[in-house]
Amino acid sequence: MIEVGSTLVHEDVVKENFVCNLTKCKGICCLEGDSGAPLNHDELGILADIYPKVKPYMTQKGIETIEREGTHVTDFEGDYTTPCVDTNKECAYVTWENGITKCAIEKAYEQGDISWKKPISCHLYPIRITAYPEFDVLNYDRWSICSPACSFGDELKVHVHEFLKEPLIRKYGAEWYQELEEQVADM
Repeated sequence: MIEVGSTLVHEDVVKENFVCNLTKCKGICCLEGDSGAPLNHDELGILADIYPKVKPYMTQKGIETIEREGTHVTDFEGDYTTPCVDTNKECAYVTWENGITKCAIEKAYEQGDISWKKPISCHLYPIRITAYPEFDVLNYDRWSICSPACSFGDELKVHVHEFLKEPLIRKYGAEWYQELEEQVADM
């Protein structure tokens, strides 16, 4: 583990390669899993506030799910997540573009309708954060559906933390990311 500020970063985050390859996987991570995307408590109010501006980018099934269940739900482990259209399947915020999943929240952001890109858990994937009262632990989540991203990362020689520079800075700040890079350079 690498200590950066009040975080512990698993070495796989800086050693393994990863670059999303949506032409290969079609964004299946937004369709599969045990529940919706994990949400932080502070993201719940944001989702409720931005929903009217995100709604025009959503599918009818996604809208029906949100109107029935709310902009977030509590999963089987008691954690906040995005709702799923079908039990443990498609995120309610999924939209489609040329056969590839896209995030309706991110589409609204790209169009300038909102200033929040998407839940940090989505932006940081394949990094998963385990939050403790005094520190966070950042782990690389290996999922077989991401094998095209691993291969593409190997081909381009891009490490997980490099691919996720923008969301890591969004979450922890530019100074934190600089410190991480310095520690990686010393390895």
